[in-house]
Amino acid sequence: MTPLSRRIPRTRRTLLAVAAAGAALTLAACGGNVGASPGGEGADYPTGPVTITVGQDAGGSTDLIARAVAEGMAEDLGVSVPVVNRAGANGALATEEVAGKPADGYEPVLLNASLITITPLAVSEEEAVDLSNLDVLKGLSQDDYVLLASAESGFENLDDLKGASGDIKYGTTGVGTGSQLAQAVLFAQAEIEGTAVPFDSGSPALTAVVGDQVQVATVQLGEAKPQIDAGNVVPLLAFSAERNQFLPDVPTAVEEGYDVPVSQYRAVAAPKGLPEDVKARLVESIDAAIASDTYTSFNENNLLTPHEISGEEVTTEWSEPTEKYRALTEEYDINLAEG
Repeated sequence: MTPLSRRIPRTRRTLLAVAAAGAALTLAACGGNVGASPGGEGADYPTGPVTITVGQDAGGSTDLIARAVAEGMAEDLGVSVPVVNRAGANGALATEEVAGKPADGYEPVLLNASLITITPLAVSEEEAVDLSNLDVLKGLSQDDYVLLASAESGFENLDDLKGASGDIKYGTTGVGTGSQLAQAVLFAQAEIEGTAVPFDSGSPALTAVVGDQVQVATVQLGEAKPQIDAGNVVPLLAFSAERNQFLPDVPTAVEEGYDVPVSQYRAVAAPKGLPEDVKARLVESIDAAIASDTYTSFNENNLLTPHEISGEEVTTEWSEPTEKYRALTEEYDINLAEG
């Protein structure tokens, strides 16, 4: 039989050799595996699922925001964007886990501002999450805290709470959270005797105050509003700088004479060192998600105020409140680490 090389014209053999060499170069550029798992950069990104990690339980405001953003990102990126929950330490465990992963664009995390601005006051320097270890991609929204009383407590306003006898149990969304800080400072300034009861997130804290396991609790308004509307809890005051548009008849702590303006902000971040084109593509997908009618309706339905700023602006904004909060805890001898 005539060898294959003799049956193929010389010119064609030359073309085949060139093509084979080109393919070899392409494989080398891809790490030798065109079927590689997601990772890397360039026009091929993304080639697989982009997983958003949330450091709070499912069902709370942070989790719901992550899922709303993920839905829009999936549509824009053309890949699935699952959300996984890694609750604990106000999101510190999840954030540190993500920060240690490859900077390839496949592992973003949904951040709470309180993790950066308040949690460092409750943990050691080694345990505190450093924003410089992350690439912050986009700010999303503001969610105001509201102080709620159980219907069975009989509290209708702050004066009722101040006049109550005995030790008041107040539920928080965890150690190092805005919920904990706001109530601890308010109780100290108003000279209310109280004991903090920490929960892992807003959902169980809300359940506890609805069931009168604690007399009061502070949670995000978006989580609390259905129970407020149902008459199961009574809003005593908001911790925002100004009255919340969704609770126009509820005074703020500032109005009542207490310097405790604390709101919750959220943003999307990723492991430090993202390739610039991958980072730009992620930001583009987040922008597409938050520009959608579906996401706009989500914000409205969950009483969230859009706060859609750049990653650079988030970094600047979140670096400012910690010193003010530190001064308040020192002035009133508040130890957030104790719960």
